[in-house]
Amino acid sequence: MGHGHGHGHGGHGGHAGGRAADRRRLRVVLAVSATVMVLEVVGALLTGSLALLADAGHLATDAAAVALALAASYVASLPAGRRSTFGYHRAEILAALANAVVLLVVCGYLAYAAVPRLLHPTPVEAGTMIWFALVGLVANAASLLVLARADGTSLNMRGALNEVVADLLGSVLAVLSAVLILLFDWQRADAVASLLIAAMILPRSFALLRDAGAVLLEVAPAGLDLDDVERHLAGVEGVLEVHDLHAWTITSGLPSLSAHVTVTDEALAARGVGAVLDDLCHCVAEHFDVRHATFQVEPASHRAHEDLGEVHR
Repeated sequence: MGHGHGHGHGGHGGHAGGRAADRRRLRVVLAVSATVMVLEVVGALLTGSLALLADAGHLATDAAAVALALAASYVASLPAGRRSTFGYHRAEILAALANAVVLLVVCGYLAYAAVPRLLHPTPVEAGTMIWFALVGLVANAASLLVLARADGTSLNMRGALNEVVADLLGSVLAVLSAVLILLFDWQRADAVASLLIAAMILPRSFALLRDAGAVLLEVAPAGLDLDDVERHLAGVEGVLEVHDLHAWTITSGLPSLSAHVTVTDEALAARGVGAVLDDLCHCVAEHFDVRHATFQVEPASHRAHEDLGEVHR
């Protein structure tokens, strides 16, 4: 039997450097979110605006979510151990899952609070409200620019980015509702803005929940066609059959693959197991950008033993 591993150490190094840059961005966004949250709570108390209070509440959950994403990034950078052989990369996926759940809870609360206000409008001090909303708008736009340059493939960073995008939309709607109240005295605009914020957050929350769940359930990475992988591996010189092919994602941007590969005895005798393994690893790295692959090479003469093993399993 032969075993081969294509780890792609450079990829892990790139992940480490990317995480360090992402952590710097997250610290900036955390400071901005916490500051704006305090300002909007004050503004909501002064004006009686539900939209401002909703945005402040959303910012509070966002600050907690960004803090969680930041902590997860640190944990994910811890070295692998004897019991945690893949390291702690999945901490980022768990953080993304938690962020998705928090966003769904926020949506539920906004709907719960806005419907009664829609039926029975409460007067809002729109003149004061608009200034607090504008401060939030500028701050959230700055946070979005900071995170927009982060790693777009990281579910952890996507979770944080989704939170900031939702904040920005919340600020825009808070400003618009204040303008509508000022111009037309339409007090229901405040509740309508809150419901629209919830409606826009909802699909992003479900998308993040779906993607995080796919990683945790070890579904094959999106865009990786296992039939295509099998065809390419079968095209490697000397390969007769590919079976027990599995693919999963360790964390965002780190797909992994394993397979049993039956090779002719002649190819193994002429080229050696090492050369065959090199070809297999090069195949999946070149065609599918999979840098972490494990192959079990089986001589064709061992097929009978493999079939017997299947009968006994």
